[in-house]
Amino acid sequence: MSLSLMSLGSGVILGYRFGNREQNPNQVFIKVLSTILRSPHNLVGAKVLVRDTYGNAYHGKIVRVHGSGKNKVVIAKFSNNLPGQVIGSKVEIFMYRKS
Repeated sequence: MSLSLMSLGSGVILGYRFGNREQNPNQVFIKVLSTILRSPHNLVGAKVLVRDTYGNAYHGKIVRVHGSGKNKVVIAKFSNNLPGQVIGSKVEIFMYRKS
């Protein structure tokens, strides 16, 4: 049994997740651009890859759906903080599957 990558599409970073008094630079909202999926609820647990203009790669994970899921916006959490320059950039969404 081996693991293989399955691409689920791409998305765009909308901005940081924030509250009344703080913002969380390690959590971002991602607008899913893929038309393959009917529901963004199926993306929870998928991996996210972001690359900035300097070639740095940031790996994260989709942890939940923002709102009811009609607008296809999800929340992704990263282990380290994302720089502000990646807001508005494209991300790759993929999952590991057993084959």
